[in-house]
Amino acid sequence: MKKIFKNLYVKFMVWQKYKALSPNHKVTENEIICTSICRKLINDPTSKFLIAPLSYKRYIKNDKLNIFVILDDNQISVSNHIYHYDVTITQRAKDKLYSLYDSKVEKLRQEYEDEIKSQIVHSLSSILEKINKEI
Repeated sequence: MKKIFKNLYVKFMVWQKYKALSPNHKVTENEIICTSICRKLINDPTSKFLIAPLSYKRYIKNDKLNIFVILDDNQISVSNHIYHYDVTITQRAKDKLYSLYDSKVEKLRQEYEDEIKSQIVHSLSSILEKINKEI
């Protein structure tokens, strides 16, 4: 019973957070289109990702489609050489996009790390053996 009440309390608090932080308007068509563009670019294997450590901005660059996207707090900027759009999104949409973006970047980081570790020739024991032979 205690677990059920804890779950209900957590769900209520999350709902309150999003209700308090999101504006009191309907989601616009531009916001739906813009978040859809971001999701598709994040899932595209040709996209490149960058995170600014000080400003926490997230960048998506797709050379094949010639599109550049900046995720900055509750603002999404979509541009190329012909157009530029700035769209404000709700807190819930921002959290979902950031989560998707961060999981994609984390997956890429893990792949890079695995690639680096797979190229290691010497183990610690072989290094110790080499040191023991030299000494």
